[in-house]
Amino acid sequence: MRAAAVQMSATTDVGENLETASRLVGEAAAQGAGLVVLPEKWPVLGAIHHMRAGAQPLDGELVSGLCSLASELGIDLVAGSISEPGDDERLFNSSIHVGPDGEVKAVYRKLHLFDVDLESISYRESDGERAGDEIVCSQAADGSGIGLTICFDLRFPELYRALALAGARVLCVPAAFTLETTRAHWEILLRARAIEQQCFVIAANQFGASASGIESGGRSMIIDAWGEILAQAPESGEAVIVADLDMEHLEEVRRRVPAHSARRSDVYADPGPIIEP
Repeated sequence: MRAAAVQMSATTDVGENLETASRLVGEAAAQGAGLVVLPEKWPVLGAIHHMRAGAQPLDGELVSGLCSLASELGIDLVAGSISEPGDDERLFNSSIHVGPDGEVKAVYRKLHLFDVDLESISYRESDGERAGDEIVCSQAADGSGIGLTICFDLRFPELYRALALAGARVLCVPAAFTLETTRAHWEILLRARAIEQQCFVIAANQFGASASGIESGGRSMIIDAWGEILAQAPESGEAVIVADLDMEHLEEVRRRVPAHSARRSDVYADPGPIIEP
């Protein structure tokens, strides 16, 4: 499988962002990518009023356009995340996997909300967003399991273990990681999740300052099951990074280091049920 991560800097203009994303996804497909991952909140990134203005339901024009794009290019498209209206004023941060047949294969709503106090910012996603309550493992057209996660989820390894146990071979991390935490933690956490779970990791990050004033740190990455970085984008600037995911290599890593079969589930509990489309 050839995979790609798209790095972009979303504005508050949904139409402009869709045009940018479509162009970059097209570039990835032209390079032979059969699985393409967009960053978190690529249709609109800004303050909560911007997010509400740009929110769309799953049966709206935005998702319909993504389905057409995936079908036209013949790719599996993990469309980063979009702002999806909930049943109150708060939004879901939802990642959507669309198959090459143009059908929605899975929807994952971000479990862990970014409520933090850093030196440079204090941020409360929970003020305007709702957490999901389901772990979602989807499947690419070639049968490879795809674990869906979003940004701050990266700091919760138990989620990634649950996805690996559910059959994930590829872990997707669309993000708008802040510049500060990208520089300090991004690579370390991504490589740790790949090594722990013996999976490929595709991490598509935003870059630059959004309308909210928060700056994202770029450095989108594709990492193999041994923790090696196969492709990496710079800290700033649009980018499409591409790498071949060798599933035989993944299985060899799992044979050499039996981190899954050697688990002591008799001592510590396994995760609960996983939602599989």
